[in-house]
Amino acid sequence: MINAKTRKAILKAFFIFALLAAAIYLFRVSGLNEVLDKHWMDVHIRDQGISGDLLFLAIAAGFTAVGLPRQIIGFFAGYVFGATMGTVMGTVGTALGCALSFYYARFAGREAIERRLGKKTAKLNAFLQRDPFQMTVVIRLLPVGSNILTNLLAGITSISSLSFLGGSALGYIPQTFIFALLGSGVNVDPVWRTTISAVLMVVSSLLGYRLYRKYRVESELDA
Repeated sequence: MINAKTRKAILKAFFIFALLAAAIYLFRVSGLNEVLDKHWMDVHIRDQGISGDLLFLAIAAGFTAVGLPRQIIGFFAGYVFGATMGTVMGTVGTALGCALSFYYARFAGREAIERRLGKKTAKLNAFLQRDPFQMTVVIRLLPVGSNILTNLLAGITSISSLSFLGGSALGYIPQTFIFALLGSGVNVDPVWRTTISAVLMVVSSLLGYRLYRKYRVESELDA
């Protein structure tokens, strides 16, 4: 059985999904999507070439580095760039944010993080050392845990940065796609895209649960 903390984390992921789906409906019925499109997205990011892409990546990296849910970044990436390119941009932006917090922990914040979170570091280190790249992918596929805390803790473990950041980027893709598809529904086929992304969210959570059981995450890694 999944413990109460993990159930709460899974429900949080679905709550974020439901909240964003409701936002799509409100944007459509109120016309707010057109206002946002004209007053900010179009002016600064959408169809602005490299400068717009870099601005989005900087915002995504900064927000996820300080703890903003990566699902929200995926949603807005889908809104601005569409489902496919939004998945790419959302994944890259989130991975950059992961790198920022990871390297902050490794080179600047080690002492403070060890003082506050040191007891959790040994568990994460033991879990990741089984196969650093694969275990990082597993953590990212699970709809549980804190993205920023995982980044900070990993930064003070002995895991290589290449394994952690590469595994994180790969593991981010499925949920980023789900939320980018949802975000793209603000402007195109909202009912159809929201329905597909909801189905994919359920499938992703079921697969995450299987990974949870297979790798015994509960007993080896406190979410």
